[in-house]
Amino acid sequence: MGGCVGRSRTDGQGSARSSTRSKKRGGRNEPLKKERPKWKSEYPMTEGQLRSKRDEFWDTAPAFDGRKEIWDALRAAALAAECNDLELAQAIVDGACITLPHGSLTESYDELGNRYQLPAYTLAPPVNLISETSSENKVSESTQKPSQPTPCRQEFQLRVRLSTGKDVRLTASMADSISELKKQLEEQEDIDVIRQRWFFSGKLLTDKTRLQDTKIQKDFVVQVIVNINPSVITN
Repeated sequence: MGGCVGRSRTDGQGSARSSTRSKKRGGRNEPLKKERPKWKSEYPMTEGQLRSKRDEFWDTAPAFDGRKEIWDALRAAALAAECNDLELAQAIVDGACITLPHGSLTESYDELGNRYQLPAYTLAPPVNLISETSSENKVSESTQKPSQPTPCRQEFQLRVRLSTGKDVRLTASMADSISELKKQLEEQEDIDVIRQRWFFSGKLLTDKTRLQDTKIQKDFVVQVIVNINPSVITN
């Protein structure tokens, strides 16, 4: 994206907006803080509901204002921060020339002075998040008849969103491990396995994890942060 140099819009209205926003941020740029916002949902929310709410925001955010590449960078940084990898989150923010006046992703600016605001639910789960395990156990206990055996491999197209903003589809099955999918992504997109970090619902997926363990559904999106410095990656 190039160096973080100051630029201004050429149209009259854009210049006024850029000037106003510059005054708001006052040139401050603090490092990303570890603290995450605490919030409570209006109703107890499951992980699946939180994931859907987040996907809806990220899929529509670029239409509001600002630049898509900045929204993509903020999304990747939010994922890294939620997984307590502040070093990676800060690197993503710095690489995209994003300014954090208060050291938080809740409010930020790009190098043109555009303001970006992230709702609390994109950065942390609610305090009243409920587990889906209990309801699933009740369903399994009430089902006395054994289910029909499923075929060994039922393939589907897994949607993977790279931290570069590119969407990729991989041929996968629920029995596949993350390690196997990393190798497929390496072959398809020429991204070394060691540079890949896979996230789903804000959680880091280890190599031994299988898709069926993540409770992912076929229409959900898996996030993959592509690191430029493979030496810092641990899984």
